[in-house]
Amino acid sequence: MSFPRGSQTQKIRHPIGTRKGPLEVPPPTEKDWPKEDEEDHVLVDPNEELDSLPQPYRMINKLVNLLFDQSWEIIEERNALREAESSQIQPTVFPPLGEIQLDKMPNCMAVSQDYVFIGGAKGFTIYNLYNAKQIYAWEKLKVDVTSIWATDLGNEILIAPVDEMGIIRLFYFYKEGLYLVKAINEVDDTSKQTTCIKMEVSQGGDFAAFLLQGVGDIWLDVYKLPKETWLKKIENPQLTSNPKKKVRQLQLNTLGLISADQLEMDTNACFKGDIKLSLPVYIMKIKPPKPVTGTPFKSPLEVFAKIKDCYGLGSGQNHFIKDSQWEQQAEIFQASYKKYLDGEWEEEPLSTATFYFLLPSCLFAMPTEVKGPTGMTCVLGIHWTRSHNFFLYSLNRTLKDKADPEGVWPCAAPIAVSQLSCSSSYLVLACEDGVLTLWDLAKGFPLGVAALPQGCFCQSIHFLKYFLVHKGQNMYPEGPVKSQTKCVVLCTDASLHLLEASGTQGPTISVLVERPVKHLDKTICAVAPVPALPGMVLIFSKNGSVCLMDVAKREIICAFAPPGAFPLEFPWKPMFAVSPDHPCFLLRGDYSHETESTDNAGIQYSVFYFNFEACPLLESISKNCTIPQRDLDNMAFPQALSLEKRCERFLQKSYRKLEKNPEKEQEHWARLQRCSLLLQRESFKK
Repeated sequence: MSFPRGSQTQKIRHPIGTRKGPLEVPPPTEKDWPKEDEEDHVLVDPNEELDSLPQPYRMINKLVNLLFDQSWEIIEERNALREAESSQIQPTVFPPLGEIQLDKMPNCMAVSQDYVFIGGAKGFTIYNLYNAKQIYAWEKLKVDVTSIWATDLGNEILIAPVDEMGIIRLFYFYKEGLYLVKAINEVDDTSKQTTCIKMEVSQGGDFAAFLLQGVGDIWLDVYKLPKETWLKKIENPQLTSNPKKKVRQLQLNTLGLISADQLEMDTNACFKGDIKLSLPVYIMKIKPPKPVTGTPFKSPLEVFAKIKDCYGLGSGQNHFIKDSQWEQQAEIFQASYKKYLDGEWEEEPLSTATFYFLLPSCLFAMPTEVKGPTGMTCVLGIHWTRSHNFFLYSLNRTLKDKADPEGVWPCAAPIAVSQLSCSSSYLVLACEDGVLTLWDLAKGFPLGVAALPQGCFCQSIHFLKYFLVHKGQNMYPEGPVKSQTKCVVLCTDASLHLLEASGTQGPTISVLVERPVKHLDKTICAVAPVPALPGMVLIFSKNGSVCLMDVAKREIICAFAPPGAFPLEFPWKPMFAVSPDHPCFLLRGDYSHETESTDNAGIQYSVFYFNFEACPLLESISKNCTIPQRDLDNMAFPQALSLEKRCERFLQKSYRKLEKNPEKEQEHWARLQRCSLLLQRESFKK
């Protein structure tokens, strides 16, 4: 109710000292809510201001006003953003060139040579990359395929699908035939079934490694693949095939957008299950390194006297620490972090591994007694989670040999992420403290160490094929490049960085995309290099957009999007595959049933085919992307620095000396043992 100005008595706030009544804590009731607004103001004319509301309505009024102010700020911010976007030049959006329609939901996808491998319900299907024609359909499982790998072996392709039970199977795809090699971890007793987490195949397909997880344990199984034997059996099928068995022709599923003429299949396309290929040879089992424990040795002299081998000296392995030291360190840790240790502890997850097959180099040369083709994989590199060390295992061994690493690269912090280049020439190790170490494996020395900006931690690393900017255009050098590499680094805060290294010059890091602060829908979820386009990467954002970025100019060239009715179902985890040999990529898009029927049986799943050469902006780039050698000579491109040559010759000379004189190494070790025994005896006499 409002009052006239002249009839209302002014309410004056009295000093605290003149107030009457006992000084005690009032009970928490609505009557004692603060009335400062009412006490500090004089009621004015009702035409100018209304009387203040009683509690709790006054508090509700404040909350409503606050909510209104915040909403208005958001509206103004969105309007400003909309105006800014409308004023900016939007990138050209290109639609897909083709579409593969599927009746069942695809779970995974891989591209190799001219084929697309799509894993889904009860198996996987193989399609032609150009005309979306289905070639093979292997559907013999009772569960779905959740992940699939496809490795190019030259004329053959090695396919490895993993089903929901964690069983991985190895397939050999050659010409018109699909052959099942082996189910790697399938067992009869389901209680002992292991799960395959990851797999890798060496360059050339001579070795394969599978990361398996069992009940409370994890390990890596390494196999040698008999490729030559497989090829002989396939080229001479009369030696192994059973003539009584009939080969089942694969049936085709109808594709919605492909005409009947395009769906004609070669009559020789079949699954040749009657030919049994030789099984892979099991050569090694690698387990995570055990934690360092106490030793009964009482002094370093006793350690030197009792150990018979010098393996691991100075490498960060084979530590010998007294039990009392461990107990002392445990007490200090418990006292320092007692308030954090008193709560409930969650079970620590199992360690996982990242592993690569490495080619011979100065760092890990093959033994002289081992004879193998030039360029054949000889070393397996692996690092485990929460581990500081990168282990190197020789592949020239049998199952009877002890699985000990031949080399260890210790790092200052636990290794979080690593990546090997496609040519197996460069390796990046990113530690948990944001420091990246770049190794030139071919030369045998590190290219340098770089640190990410403060607060940035590595999430993924992607190597780019080395390119140059020639006359304003990104181009690949025609000849081989030495000690020159570039890669993009995606950080956990969604920022994108470019790492460049060139010979003896230290590596540099530059920011490509800043961390999103206000517009979180533009958060980068995935990055994929495009080998067909020099210096180009695909960027997948949380809002479902797919953009092509030029890392040299640090600008968006264009964008790609499926039709409006087929948005990405999980934009924060897109399902895509970029062809390493052709200028194209594939992207899954699901039918949006919001506009039409909501019947699940009518939902259509599609895989869209995007061709870069079909885009006018990219057609000239993909066809003219190589710079001739004569232009490189005019640019004085440093393909080989004199300092690098001197370092290479020095390292090769040192390694040759070590290989020629293994007796001297053992002689020095025996001399050290004798000296330690003498020093230990003198200490006892004192």
